[in-house]
Amino acid sequence: MGVNVAESTETERFSLEDAVDPKSPLGVQEQQMLALERAWWKYAGAKEQAIKDLFGMSATRYYQVLNALIDTEEALAHDPMLVKRLRRLRTTRQRARTARRAGTGI
Repeated sequence: MGVNVAESTETERFSLEDAVDPKSPLGVQEQQMLALERAWWKYAGAKEQAIKDLFGMSATRYYQVLNALIDTEEALAHDPMLVKRLRRLRTTRQRARTARRAGTGI
């Protein structure tokens, strides 16, 4: 899937074309997903809408793909600091979910 930039001004700011390094072992979409994770907070608008506009997928599917991506050595080599941060955030969220379940008796 390529980038499908919508006509909204918010999503246009997510110009991910420059995020592609032809020497990277990652595919174009994978590199662009990491670029979005690196910079989405800098722009106005909802991240979920940007995901839909840019990648043509639901936020749920995007996060499934992203979680698989950050587990790869290629992603780690491409952007080590970002991938380590995303892994830490994921672990923190998983622990919080586990603690909530344990606290509610589920």
